Amino acid sequence: MAKRTVNIGLSLGADICWPIAYESLFEGLKLDGMEVDGSSLDFACERVTIEPFSLHQPVKYDVVIDRLTHWYSTSREWIKKAILVDDLYVYNNPWSLQSNEKHTSYAAMTRLGLPVPETWMLPPKAYDPSDDLEPTLRKYARMFDLNEIGDKIGYPFFMKPYHGGGWKGVTRINDAADLHRAYDASGTEVMNLQAAILPHDWFVRCVGLGPQIRPVNYDPGAPLHDRYRMDINFLDADDVSVLRDMTMTINAFFGWDFNSCESLRRDGIWHPIDFANACPDSQVTALHYHFPWLIKANLRWSIFCAATDRPMRRNMDWGPFYEVADRDISPREKLREYAKIADERFETEKFREFCLTKLGHLDELAYDFFGSPTLRDAIHQKVEALFPAHEIEEFTELFWNRIQTWREQEGQHGDKDGF
Repeated sequence: MAKRTVNIGLSLGADICWPIAYESLFEGLKLDGMEVDGSSLDFACERVTIEPFSLHQPVKYDVVIDRLTHWYSTSREWIKKAILVDDLYVYNNPWSLQSNEKHTSYAAMTRLGLPVPETWMLPPKAYDPSDDLEPTLRKYARMFDLNEIGDKIGYPFFMKPYHGGGWKGVTRINDAADLHRAYDASGTEVMNLQAAILPHDWFVRCVGLGPQIRPVNYDPGAPLHDRYRMDINFLDADDVSVLRDMTMTINAFFGWDFNSCESLRRDGIWHPIDFANACPDSQVTALHYHFPWLIKANLRWSIFCAATDRPMRRNMDWGPFYEVADRDISPREKLREYAKIADERFETEKFREFCLTKLGHLDELAYDFFGSPTLRDAIHQKVEALFPAHEIEEFTELFWNRIQTWREQEGQHGDKDGF
């Protein structure tokens, strides 16, 4: 039997807690000797360093979990080179991540027939100086009536940067005075105006990691540590099915292994409002109760991709989705068909079988780890990095207790949420 070593790299920024949890459980799984497709596999995991590299420099990793290319161009270009030259598997697709802004995602899902709210883009209020700016604007820029646009969308609505930014620059616009005030303050930012879905009865952030989905009751107005609510089983099966199909569709369409999709439900219809989030919250200080699910999902997907030598999809191939979009079937039927394409691309059935036969011991191991001193210390380290000194012990205890609640409610039963 052939032997090979499978290498997983963690490309990190300021991450603290989730790499500690991932590495601890990775080591505890004792994966060496796993038999897959006629080979005996050993497994290694390490953190990726930032350094000069040659186009011909070999890459040791089979899979890289990327958390850095949003902010660090050297790492982004190293990853793209490694995909092109060395057949590296990375999540998420870096070209898609770099080129598809929030506005692009709205356009694409509108084309597929998802009920994205009415959305406009405004030219910026101000411009950075350039040699060609004045002649370009003089020839082609057209005056517009901001009040008229506001009336067409209907108040209230939201103004937000077209590229996102972690809730930065998001403003609720209640009337024309708010609109002018926010637009004047937007400077050189290019802004979207998006109709509000009001009233709504649910605001859900659905986290997708490979074919694993976690719907979370989300409160964007709460402090960061309380936005992810601790509800479980709060939606019926039909709603969960719609959210799963929607999240899978979006992630497969854009080549994103790890992404979160925000949706609002009004009159029984789920409206996706923000779903280009391909670097989602991964820290215990945001996720708390849901943190164990994320770590387990991350382990399952990365180990599966590495062990099965999953090939990287370098281009998006949107044709099959557009073929469904142009069929004369209902919106729900279209969404089911999109999800079938997504399940094929994410190899959902092969992944499920792999987890059952190769990673069945993860649940018990995770239950013990998330009650361990190592995990508590990881929480403390992350809290210490973010919170003032007088709040460190209080919030360490808060996040620790919420994870113990997860152990009581889900962990002891071997949660299979999302796949």
